Formats: sequence, C-alpha cells, structure tokens
Amino acid sequence: MSVIDRRPSVSRGLPLALALLALLPSGAPAKDAKPVLRLTAFAVNMTGVGRGGAGTLQIVIERWSTEAERTALINTLVESGSDKLLDAVQKIKPRAGFIRTNTSLGWDIQYARMTEIEGGSKRIVFATDRPMSFYEARNDTRSSDYEFMLCEMRIGAEGKGEGKLAVSAKISYDKDKKSVEIENYGQEPVRLTQVTVDK
Repeated sequence: MSVIDRRPSVSRGLPLALALLALLPSGAPAKDAKPVLRLTAFAVNMTGVGRGGAGTLQIVIERWSTEAERTALINTLVESGSDKLLDAVQKIKPRAGFIRTNTSLGWDIQYARMTEIEGGSKRIVFATDRPMSFYEARNDTRSSDYEFMLCEMRIGAEGKGEGKLAVSAKISYDKDKKSVEIENYGQEPVRLTQVTVDK
C-alpha cells in the first residue's frame, strides 16, 4: 500500500497547523512502553493546503502490528467499507506507537508494519485516525471525509531515509480492481526528509 497519490486537491481550507501535525494532546508516551524504533524526520508541507512550512517530527514505534491485525483491517475494509475500517483502527489496543512535533504531546499510531527490502533497507508503514478539528466535525466539511493519517518511509541500512506522510487521507477498496485505493486531501503528501533512526 502506498500513501503517494497525486490527485488534485479538493479544498484549500485545512490549516497549516493541521497539515504539519500540530497534534492533539492525547497520546503521551506510555511509561512502561519500550520502543522498538525511534525516528526523527524533517517534514516539509507540499500538500498545497494552507501555507507552506516545515518542522521536525518524532515518530516512536512501540510494537509492530501482527499479521492477524493486518488481515482483520483488510477484511473490514473489503467487506464493510472505510467507516467500519475507521472504527476498527480506533479500537486497536495497545497502540503501536505515537507521532508528535517538538511542541505537542503526540497522537497515537494504531497500526505499524515493517518489511525488509533489498540491500538491507526497510519499508515502514503506519496508519491511524487523524486529529479532527472542531470546525471540521461541527460543520461536516469536505475534509472530514479524509479520516486517516498514513505514512510510508524507506530507511537504508545506515539508518537514514525519507518518506511521505498523508496527513488527511481517504481509504477505499476498488472491488473491480481488487485493490486498496488511497486518496490524499492535498496535491501530494507531506514530504519527510532526513528521516533518521535514533540510537
């Protein structure tokens, strides 16, 4: 599954604060969690939503999601659609980790997987529900249809890499193509550069 989608933007109303993950204070690190991976990334807003900008993100993975969790989420999407998928993602316990800026407590990551690719590199994908502003929820704006936050990163054997983060994404299943479709809210995802594994 790739979070890269270059479809045209459907709106320009999403604030930069959301586009660069000015995250809600609900995902503070668990005291007993021992991270399996810590990453620092420089995020550049390429979405075309709001003003351009950049900032540093901390991504902490506390556990890798199981094959059973992956299968259950795919089956939910195929059989019941994205609304039920959102419910299923929000119910995953324990969380897989969290993401935060330097000025926020963080936001829970519900699903995270890592796969080995050639040359000793790793592909890391994570997904979760996204912070929804009061304005979006109250006014049922177009952006409220984009309920997920998705990220894909490629990390080299030396512990450095890059990635893309869809801050607001819509997930659907095309039964004719038998494939997962991901639509990004902006012109393209937030670009993650200087992704580094923290020792």
